[in-house]
Amino acid sequence: MLRLITLALLALPAANAWSFSSVRPLATTTLRVPKHASPLKPSLRLSAASMGSDGAQQPPEVKTFGSTKLGKMIPPKEMKKLLPLAAMFFCVLFNYTILRNTKDVLVVTAPGAGAEVIPFLKTYVQLPGAIIFTIIYSKLCNMMTADQVFYATLAPFVGFYSLFAFLLYPLRNTIHPHAFMANLAQGLPALAAPISLVRNWSFSAFYLMAELWGSVVLSVLFWGQANAVMNVQEAKKYYPLFGIGANVALLVAGQIMKFASQFGSSMAASTGVDAYALTLKILTGAVLGSSALMVACHKYIQSKVMTDPECVDVNQQRKSKTKSKMTLKQSAAYLAKSPYMRDLATLVVAYGMSINIVEVTWKGRLRQAFPEATAYSAFMGTFSSWT
Repeated sequence: MLRLITLALLALPAANAWSFSSVRPLATTTLRVPKHASPLKPSLRLSAASMGSDGAQQPPEVKTFGSTKLGKMIPPKEMKKLLPLAAMFFCVLFNYTILRNTKDVLVVTAPGAGAEVIPFLKTYVQLPGAIIFTIIYSKLCNMMTADQVFYATLAPFVGFYSLFAFLLYPLRNTIHPHAFMANLAQGLPALAAPISLVRNWSFSAFYLMAELWGSVVLSVLFWGQANAVMNVQEAKKYYPLFGIGANVALLVAGQIMKFASQFGSSMAASTGVDAYALTLKILTGAVLGSSALMVACHKYIQSKVMTDPECVDVNQQRKSKTKSKMTLKQSAAYLAKSPYMRDLATLVVAYGMSINIVEVTWKGRLRQAFPEATAYSAFMGTFSSWT
């Protein structure tokens, strides 16, 4: 019965077309319009531009920011998603550039330390920290919504950077056990590098939080937000353009680092203040401002983009919300079964081994050329701008 009804519905257009084609037109009559009759209103006229060759009305031209050419490349509904995501990506990489360079300045120029402590930091500080974060993040994802997870993950980073710049670093000579650890390193010269991690423990903590920013905020939070907003076709179209934003972020962050370092040095020469302490406060202020802009973009996406059915498919949102939640062990087992993820893991491990071999030698030579923290920071700012 349902098949018969369907066939009948499909046959209606053909039957209507045949019935209308069989009707003969009536004899044409000429209608005389009085001279005093008013012409048709302009709003009722169809312009020639809006009519096709067959007399059908064409859809209106799509404009983005008043430009038809831009509207053809980036429709307004896609621009509504692209701009806040591009701004978020810029802020994340802007912060990561400053934090990455600052952590190197701290640990390489620290008393009793140097570039040789970097492998120990990655092994005994960064690796356990990443494992602990993964466990915590997995629990947060099972307890909170995606929006709440974003804020709960970002808040510890911003809080620690503020605490370090305005409290821990100015008190570094008080809170760091320099005398005890220096004597211990003399008695155990083979363990001088691991001892320096404890000697400069606040610098080691900053190194961890700076490294986690790239792994957590960039790789997890940002790309998770981007994948929730963009569909597959839009991702193929716009994700390569984010690389341009990455280069701009490096350029801007490098120039700010160079300016802050030079300003700190000049103020130290004229007023006698701690040059790098002032530089660190300026850089931290830039990171906090960028983080505030990133939060504003995220809030806009959640309130204006995710709730717009023209931007994000409602069915896709409902599907993502009904996904089953797995424990950390189940997630690891699931990823281990994927050949794609195993290949990605191999690439990451190979990249990490390669960069670590070159990193220690290069940064050791940089310390010889720039032993002071402000000079090292200024060079890293210039280096980031040009690369």
